[in-house]
Amino acid sequence: MTSALDVVTFGEAMMLLVADRPGPLEDAASFYKHTAGAETNVAIGLARLGLKVGWASRLGTDMMGRYLIRAMSAEGIDCSQVVLTAAQPTGFMIKGRVLDGSDPPVEYHRRGSAASHMALSDIDEAWLLSARHLHATGVFPAISATTLPAARRSMELMRHAGRSVSFDPNLRPTLWATPEQMRQAINDLAARADWVLPGLEEGRLLTGENTAEGIAAFYRRRGAALVVVKLGADGVWFDSANAGTGHVPACPVAKVVDTVGAGDGFAVGVISALLEGRSVAEAVRRGAWIGARAVQVAGDSEGLPTRAQLAQAGL
Repeated sequence: MTSALDVVTFGEAMMLLVADRPGPLEDAASFYKHTAGAETNVAIGLARLGLKVGWASRLGTDMMGRYLIRAMSAEGIDCSQVVLTAAQPTGFMIKGRVLDGSDPPVEYHRRGSAASHMALSDIDEAWLLSARHLHATGVFPAISATTLPAARRSMELMRHAGRSVSFDPNLRPTLWATPEQMRQAINDLAARADWVLPGLEEGRLLTGENTAEGIAAFYRRRGAALVVVKLGADGVWFDSANAGTGHVPACPVAKVVDTVGAGDGFAVGVISALLEGRSVAEAVRRGAWIGARAVQVAGDSEGLPTRAQLAQAGL
């Protein structure tokens, strides 16, 4: 029998190869191996804080799939719903090394991946409903025509069962046929969530609103109990059914190395704190602190803290 989980998530994990030096990818002499994936970054972060986390996906039986399942299992993540198949390969991505916080060059190799073949049949309802929270992003539903219905259904099942659902738009415009299709699909998914976590530019693109207040109000009108708009160096704006509205400043960072994964780290902080019964302001402060840690390392999940590090920071 499946033991109760705190959080579950569906999504594609990829092997990440990070160049050994700044500059064009073709100039790198070697690459360092890491894990990558918006949903798995959050799963890793929550597991490091002591939460019981489950992850559903598909991986190839190739070296990359074996590496990823081993890495996720080592983090304490329940991988019982990860299907290993020889029929499709594991996706991977190559990222340039940056040292100044600029956007790194990235190449994705995920078309036709094992995870892109996930569908409604991959939802184990008993396993899903053993958890008290579902974290979803806009990446998983974008990778194929079959993952979008699976994302919708998992969110519907959790909401109907009275569980909480968080949603990070995490836009990947190149994965959608048109910007309008992306807006419609992402906003439909956001309407199925309790906590919506857009970035400012994402929110502007999705809602047509220019301000954090307007973006938050857009999703609050569509049923979200909490909307947290990430403003980068300007901090965070939140709009909550229970806590009202407010602004939380960003955590200062001496040097930004790589911004990839900052939003996932932020989600880790907010979700973990809210599931612990902390206030919205406390949750947002924790999210800002973890997001700040994430931008100071080259890997996507290397900056995610342990529970001991969180306690040391008084969060």
